[in-house]
Amino acid sequence: MTAKPQPSIPSERPKVALFLTCMVETMYPEVGLAAARLLERNGADVVYLRKQTCCGQPAFNSGHRPEALEVARHFVEVFGAPLESGEVDAIVAPSGSCVAMVREYYDVLFESGCEEEERRRALAVSRATYELTEYLVRMLRVDRIESGFQGSLTYHPCCHLLRGLRVDEQPRHLLAGLQHAELVDLPADEECCGFGGVFAIKNAEISVAMGRRKADHIVSTGAEVVAVSDVSCMTHLNGLFKRDGRPCRAVHIAEVLDGGTAERRNV
Repeated sequence: MTAKPQPSIPSERPKVALFLTCMVETMYPEVGLAAARLLERNGADVVYLRKQTCCGQPAFNSGHRPEALEVARHFVEVFGAPLESGEVDAIVAPSGSCVAMVREYYDVLFESGCEEEERRRALAVSRATYELTEYLVRMLRVDRIESGFQGSLTYHPCCHLLRGLRVDEQPRHLLAGLQHAELVDLPADEECCGFGGVFAIKNAEISVAMGRRKADHIVSTGAEVVAVSDVSCMTHLNGLFKRDGRPCRAVHIAEVLDGGTAERRNV
């Protein structure tokens, strides 16, 4: 799949609309706060649009296209207007999964049954949407982040970020640059953790088996923390770690880069 062209960002301090995603906003607000701090510290002004809701991914992945389109239309309206007015220059989310939905599948969702102008606006929003580490490295030109994180960690590349967006070098580069962290390789790192959204509900036994295999690989590294880019995968892995008494925790990469404390990592 050929990467879609991304718009250039002005040389002055860019204005970023932070898309929190449903799970971050309702379950892990600390991840959103960490993302906002990272963006602010590294050269962007963060704007939070209060009317934002879901991007439509759960309905889309379940085959409910009309419902997904209705939700996506609201997303385009909320984020499209400030893009057009110049209030924001880009949309950034701490989620490879949700960004993949907007950037890779809005062209499919808005392909038929939509007016040309509506499709144009949807694609403009799509092209301006980035995953957090991608934006930090590619657009803000961040080479290294000063973080208070200390300890050993490994990295699990979540499926949508790796396979959907083809974003892999950026998060690894930022983690490798942490001064007080020991980054260790994860065996079979590109294997799925087994979550997969509704897959974990409809195919629970398979999901758990895949998750335990991933957990085995993580624990084998001896790392205290596995950094992930999606809170869905983080939730799945932490559930298995806790249930099986494993000495490891999954932590969102935004919190790792922001310097999450040991106490917060072990919650």
